[in-house]
Amino acid sequence: MDLNTQQPDRVANTAIDPLIAGREAAVILGVSYPTFLRRVSDGTVPKPLKLGALSRWPKSEIFAVIEAAKARRHTN
Repeated sequence: MDLNTQQPDRVANTAIDPLIAGREAAVILGVSYPTFLRRVSDGTVPKPLKLGALSRWPKSEIFAVIEAAKARRHTN
């Protein structure tokens, strides 16, 4: 491999989707942390990504839960 060859910066070309803790996700959803954990258990909220002992959710997935609830509201 030629070290002088410029490689595109893949990180700079991708959108960053921050990972958030469950308590922050609960605040965004407007529910208590125990209710948030129940919603994860019942499948309303996706399961977290595990980073060692940490559980984190992509912020976009939490906003997708809100969008899905809004869509269901309009179909009922």
